[in-house]
Amino acid sequence: MHDRHTEDGVSRRSVLKGSAAAAVLAGTAVTMPQVVAPSARAVPPTPKRRRREVAVFGGGMSGLSAAHELIERGFDVTVYEPAYLGGKARSHDVPGTARGGRKALPGEHGFRFFPGCYQHTPDTMERIPLPGGGNVKDRHLINVEAAIVAFDDSGYAPTAAPASIMGGIEHAGELVTLENLRNAFMTGLKFVVDIPPWELAYFVNRELIIATSCKERRLGQWENQSWMEFVKAKGKSPAYNKYLAGALTRALVAAKSGTASARTIGQIGLALATSATGLVGQYDAGLLHGGVDRILNAPTNHAWIDPWVAYLKARGVKFVMGDGVSQFTLAGGRISGARMTSGRTVTTDWYVAAMPIDRLGPMLTPALLAADPSLAGIRKLEDDWMVGIQYFLKHKSDLPPAHIASLGTPWALTGLYQAKPWGVDFGRTYGDGRVHDCLSIDISDWNKPGILYGKPAKECSKQQIAREVWAQMSRAMNSGGRRILRSEDIVTWSLDPGITWSPTIANATPLMVNTAGSYKNRPTSDTRISNFFIGGDHVRTNIDLATMEGANESGRMVANAIIGESDSPARPATVFPLWELPMLEPLKQADRARYRAGQPHVLDF
Repeated sequence: MHDRHTEDGVSRRSVLKGSAAAAVLAGTAVTMPQVVAPSARAVPPTPKRRRREVAVFGGGMSGLSAAHELIERGFDVTVYEPAYLGGKARSHDVPGTARGGRKALPGEHGFRFFPGCYQHTPDTMERIPLPGGGNVKDRHLINVEAAIVAFDDSGYAPTAAPASIMGGIEHAGELVTLENLRNAFMTGLKFVVDIPPWELAYFVNRELIIATSCKERRLGQWENQSWMEFVKAKGKSPAYNKYLAGALTRALVAAKSGTASARTIGQIGLALATSATGLVGQYDAGLLHGGVDRILNAPTNHAWIDPWVAYLKARGVKFVMGDGVSQFTLAGGRISGARMTSGRTVTTDWYVAAMPIDRLGPMLTPALLAADPSLAGIRKLEDDWMVGIQYFLKHKSDLPPAHIASLGTPWALTGLYQAKPWGVDFGRTYGDGRVHDCLSIDISDWNKPGILYGKPAKECSKQQIAREVWAQMSRAMNSGGRRILRSEDIVTWSLDPGITWSPTIANATPLMVNTAGSYKNRPTSDTRISNFFIGGDHVRTNIDLATMEGANESGRMVANAIIGESDSPARPATVFPLWELPMLEPLKQADRARYRAGQPHVLDF
């Protein structure tokens, strides 16, 4: 059912055909047409015809997004959440840390960032009003102009890399060629150390293959290769394998290059690069926006989740906390009820399973699978861990506000200092007055041995994880002679409470990973059961990556599927395509002919 989704919205409006393809291949500039993005305004309440009741099981990103779109369209919505709202996008107060009228220290599941290619999440934020005026997007989403890149155990000092790659594109008006796009990618990756120039050029060429591949080849060929196979890392230099093929993938999308789908990694890399050019106006990173990389200017719940829930409640969404679904029952080919962990049964018109695969999989009873056999693929999907830890420090960092990518660290660490971008005096605002900054770090690889204990994170205690992460980040950040991280600065630390030991380690919030060949096993938002729908970052979407953006998009798809099945006259929720440069469309058309003829991509060598 992938053909329902728009993979390349710009190309549908593109007028580049025939001789234009030859001009692009020859390096001749092609003028990009202007495309107007869909309206992102709030939807007024739909006039009542027949009220319909929807039960959303799961209060994470997809569940809240579905509730948002449905309540604005005249549906009665109840969200059932067994633990906490916000899912993997939440933040939390560190218990017992507030003193002297200050707030508790701010903990995060992991720091949030919002690339310019994200469209659904910023659109939702723009539709969440705040007390005193304005909305979440305008008041709390801020730009980050650069990234700090550190190379583990390399001897090189950390370096600043620009977020935008506009400088690498020679543009007059909006003229773009494949050659200067290649040059832009080369310029954007020159910060990676020890890469021979020919290998860098080869890596960029592999990304351009993805950019100019037709949808059929992406799904039929590149989906079934791992990223490491696709970029042909075997036989390349250690730096190519460690940084380009491996660490960049882990840092940007928390995916393992050896198992992740080449289509998924290449396509999201293309989206990130496309938004960074500033040449696609539909992205907020366009020429007039500059939002290539954005973060929140306050803890996630304070800035976003709490106002969102308040808005949904004000519109009429009901929230039932501390209760989750344990089984869906069927009668006559439809869901007849949802048995809850509390022992009661919920009956409604429409049922939405907005929960991660580790919770959804066990609910796929023989009766459900008989009603929709395609759901069996959900049990074949794999998940992985990506969890955050915060170090609360005595001194405010003097680094510019920027993401930190510690490429090559065994546990694939990325980080963010929070005091500067938040614009807050930590000592006066949080904790007991001793803390003046917070270094929030995401741990993306829980299966590789560390440098202190020689064990993967999944085999460490909580204290060992804290010491190991600090040691790995320090080795990368302090390389080149400057001592940026100092152990004596640590006041305290907080690991995401979703990681527990009872007695063995467990993670309450695993993340689906897009392994090679997994697309066929992923569900769509609607099912063959007419009143049963699925939301989550595992659902097939245009962004097609397990992210809060994908989960938000899936929630909109759920809403649209319910609208389609009901008698509602409401217009559908906006689902944005993953925009690509229109000058690439003729090349995709040429590749489509080659793929259908059984020929390789013209750049594949």
